Amino acid sequence: MITQKAKYALRALTVLAEADAGEPVMISDIAAQQKIPKKFLEQILLDLKHQGIVASRRGKAGGYLLLKPADMITFGEILRIVDGPIAPLPCLSITAYRKCDDCDGEQTCKIRSVFAKVADATRKVLFSTTIADAVAPARGAEVTRLLA
Repeated sequence: MITQKAKYALRALTVLAEADAGEPVMISDIAAQQKIPKKFLEQILLDLKHQGIVASRRGKAGGYLLLKPADMITFGEILRIVDGPIAPLPCLSITAYRKCDDCDGEQTCKIRSVFAKVADATRKVLFSTTIADAVAPARGAEVTRLLA
């Protein structure tokens, strides 16, 4: 299960992806449209800015815009930035591996072998689905329902 913070990040990115290219969107507009608390959204967008996903512009016509093209931003990338490792067990994490505390051996662990398949399938979907896919008319409705 993803956190509310990750859901909000993905929803905010879809708004930015739908905006006219090069046109920043004000935080207050994103917050109102997506029903995201403004202060929480500010922190989320700041985190994404530090990771090179979005940029901000100051001033009267300021706001946030995508720094990377929407078709280059995957759900997996955003989930890793916001929620951390994408693995059901710590011994399956690619970015934050650690042995399970109660493990007698990864090679013989029956639970690990099942969840390794789950982790692989999950990563395959998350890292092949982009923000552009979410806002595309054909697949967008399906992905948007998942985020609601």
